[in-house]
Amino acid sequence: MKKHIFTKFGLRLVKETSGTYNVSNKVTSAIDVANICYNVLRTHEFVNEKFHVFFLNTKNVVTGFTEISSGTLNASLVHPREVFKAAILNNCNSIIVTHNHPSGDVTPSQADIQVTDILKKAGKLLNIEVLDHIITGDEDTYYSMRENGTI
Repeated sequence: MKKHIFTKFGLRLVKETSGTYNVSNKVTSAIDVANICYNVLRTHEFVNEKFHVFFLNTKNVVTGFTEISSGTLNASLVHPREVFKAAILNNCNSIIVTHNHPSGDVTPSQADIQVTDILKKAGKLLNIEVLDHIITGDEDTYYSMRENGTI
């Protein structure tokens, strides 16, 4: 896991290791990231929406992830600047974004689709591909925009 350290002179990214999870395997489908959401982040336990971004290298291995936004019961504020600032600091090749629906219903809202479209366009400009947007609900339920043709 990587964390940001603020110093007197600016921001520095520090790589840390953790034995609590193993994300060294290549991401081959949305279920791989959904499993991290459930088993590591425990997104099915949140009572408010939280938006995360996963950083992948050129071999589609997760090199880190971070929470971008913590919202309300049914909304989360997401700005491309925050998503891609973290992506650039993590020197990633591509990203997968996720957020949870505390209601348990993983059907994407119109706002979810719009945010994904905006992030895809911003990523294209920066040459950081948005591979998927995964919505998690109750344990073991998820919606992949890529798998469902929304992206």
